[in-house]
Amino acid sequence: MYRTAAVVTLFSAAEHCLGFLYRIILSRTIGPEGLGVYQAAYTVFAVFLTVSASGLPVTLSRVISRHRAHGSRHREQSAVTGAVLISLAFSVPITVLLFALRGQFSQVFADARCADLFYILLAGLSCTSVYSVIRGSFWGNKRFFAYSFIELVEEMIRIGVGVALLLCVTTGIFGANLAAIAVLISYICSFAIALVYFFVKGGKFRSPKGELRPLLSASMPVTAMRTSSSLMSSLISVLFPLQLRSAGYSAARAMSEYGVVYGMVMPVMAIPCAFISSIALVLVPELSENFYRGRKEQVRALAERALSATLLITCALVPFYLVCGQDIGVMLYSNAASGRMLSWCAALLLPMGVTMIVSSMLNSLGCEKHTLGIFLAGSAAMLLCTFFLPRYLGAGALLVGTACDSCITALLSLLLLRKKAGALRLGKYLARLAAALVPVAVLGALVHALLMRVMSYFPALAVTMLVMLASEAAMLSFFRLIDLKALLTRFFGKKRKKIAA
Repeated sequence: MYRTAAVVTLFSAAEHCLGFLYRIILSRTIGPEGLGVYQAAYTVFAVFLTVSASGLPVTLSRVISRHRAHGSRHREQSAVTGAVLISLAFSVPITVLLFALRGQFSQVFADARCADLFYILLAGLSCTSVYSVIRGSFWGNKRFFAYSFIELVEEMIRIGVGVALLLCVTTGIFGANLAAIAVLISYICSFAIALVYFFVKGGKFRSPKGELRPLLSASMPVTAMRTSSSLMSSLISVLFPLQLRSAGYSAARAMSEYGVVYGMVMPVMAIPCAFISSIALVLVPELSENFYRGRKEQVRALAERALSATLLITCALVPFYLVCGQDIGVMLYSNAASGRMLSWCAALLLPMGVTMIVSSMLNSLGCEKHTLGIFLAGSAAMLLCTFFLPRYLGAGALLVGTACDSCITALLSLLLLRKKAGALRLGKYLARLAAALVPVAVLGALVHALLMRVMSYFPALAVTMLVMLASEAAMLSFFRLIDLKALLTRFFGKKRKKIAA
């Protein structure tokens, strides 16, 4: 599992790094306003993508794990067929209906430019819905290399085409429209690659008899939760600019404020997801298989290990965001406001990471309805903050709402996981993490303040991060949270053996 998770993490990290680099390119070519328009259109499209397929991959993975536990290959293939048919049954009518009602539906957007982007993306809805289902079959069969590699290829196509269009097309097409065209092309390519791989590896479509209803009923709570999430994002993309405009902001500034938070800050906050999603990806089939075999102790042990890894990843990044966040915002986006927000949100990495991993584990244990209720509780807090606080906090209202949402969801999810998997002994582990990392943050702040007085901007930032990295490695090793000696021995020992050979 650790080896597989490492391979998946490598692909996921590469994908997130490329996507992050592309986000920087977009922010510098189309600006915060264009990024806000792009993000607003994409969040509305994400609602329909979620309705079409989002609950199916994780449900299909769990169903395939159950059939694998019972050695039923034919039912696996029937389940895949059923999932594909369900995704098409939603995505094709949605696409036809929305194109037929384009004039009326375009009124949903606060900015008319968003409608053009939305309809470019909508053309690829059916392709990417089926692609999501096929990837779900790879997930359930533990073909993690294919699952991750095709996703990386999709990101590479999206970036390559997007950069080429932004650099080479000299017509008056709005830059965000070109980015949307690149997304559409990447959807079509990834769908074709996944389908070819599916058949090459012996995949078949069989009669879905007996699988349609169980798949639909099991996926509906997950779909409802993720659809609600997408609807919430879409509602915020409309409501937040309107609330700012009612407070006296211009339309352009309101969209820029939204673009800073969701186009600049949140992608950096999502960096730990590259690692946590890899853990979840490898863990879910293993957790489901043990759960259906009645191995409760193994389920508890897997849950503890996944949570420990998540806490280590997120907490290790908190000092860097806290001390260097403002400089990172300036360096990446030439935007000081995004950097200040990164520093303010450093502690949010912990509940955001916990929510992500625990929700995945609960869905693999058949708790889809519970996770839907938990999500709605957190979303209610987010919506209230977005409605009432923009007048007083501006873009900070979104950050406060995200904090309330993440903390509520993480707490309720942990309580439910404890009920399903047994007591999770993580209190001492978390205390050791705090004892190791608080001194690192203090040291980093002191070094940063000193170096900014005697060195230029980028050298001071680089030296500060290196000092923090070295001190963090030492502190984590001292508190026995990582085995630094073993890691160094493995790395340098291998190098010495190669040299000797």
